[in-house]
Amino acid sequence: MDAVLKILGPKGLQRFQLLEADAVSAVAERFYSRSDSVHAQFGPRGRAACRQDLAFHLEFLKPALEFGLLAPMVDYLRWLASVLAARAIPAEHLALSLDWLAEFFVAHMDPADGAIVRTALHTSRTTFMAARNVPLMSLQPPEPTQAAVAFQDALLAGNQREALAIVNKCMDSGQSLVDVEVHVVQAAMYQIGEKWQENLITVAQEHIATAIVQSVMTVALLRSTPPAPINKSVLLSCVAGNHHTIGLRMVADSFQLAGWEVQYLGADVPTASLIQQIGKWSPDLVGLSLSFAQHLPVVRDIISQLSARFGSSRPSVIIGGLATNRFDALADVVGADAHACDAQTAVGAAARLVNS
Repeated sequence: MDAVLKILGPKGLQRFQLLEADAVSAVAERFYSRSDSVHAQFGPRGRAACRQDLAFHLEFLKPALEFGLLAPMVDYLRWLASVLAARAIPAEHLALSLDWLAEFFVAHMDPADGAIVRTALHTSRTTFMAARNVPLMSLQPPEPTQAAVAFQDALLAGNQREALAIVNKCMDSGQSLVDVEVHVVQAAMYQIGEKWQENLITVAQEHIATAIVQSVMTVALLRSTPPAPINKSVLLSCVAGNHHTIGLRMVADSFQLAGWEVQYLGADVPTASLIQQIGKWSPDLVGLSLSFAQHLPVVRDIISQLSARFGSSRPSVIIGGLATNRFDALADVVGADAHACDAQTAVGAAARLVNS
């Protein structure tokens, strides 16, 4: 994993965060002041989208500035370039935004800290431009099953009845719910994510698909045979700022069907509430879901608070989500005991942790 040469200290990070909003405004206005700006054609909505993209730049830059991890930033830029290309925004505009952000922070920060931010942005830019034509590693199965394709079609059509029928048919044929969730549901949702990225479906379609999946998974879990309890407990939660719950729901189902007692807290759980619930319930294991690298400080803070509160008796912590699927070394950075790339491997890793 690539790393910037230096990271910001606490004061530098605080200054960077104070300047973020001003940096976004300055660079957005700079884009719209250009006579040849392609952004102007999108009107007020385009201006808002431009500001949002710039804010995301800085969110993904933070792990580089705080942890020295550059790869998540470069990966984000490559993903965003494909999204913008589908909307006729050239990659050169993305590179230009990084240059202008670097100029802003150099002008408004302590010289040494400004140089660190500039190095991170310029290295991100150089690496991204060199790799922009290389396809990103796909996180989905290379060839989705026939059932996954049919399930995807039902989701995009908003047909909940058909989606449930496909899942029921798979389970009637002898497949477990975990198998269906990994090879049908997850595969279909990855495909839908790529279609949105390519501007082939709307946000509304993606939201409908997510709602149907959550409903279908609940019905499918209820028809699954309850296992014998193994007298182990796990608390599962999306960290504060993470609103993506489907993957964690699959993990919760896998643990429940493996005989674990499960508490599933869902999306965007404030750290204080999470720590309080862990203390109240005393689970054997805590599972945390993070979607993006900017969730790393939240995870690190949670683990630090657990260690301070419970000492050597703190529960083991396993992390997962899109960020760790692409960069498994992130688990070491935040002090987690293990990471898992999917629901099935999460249960196996959990068993090893609690038994050791």
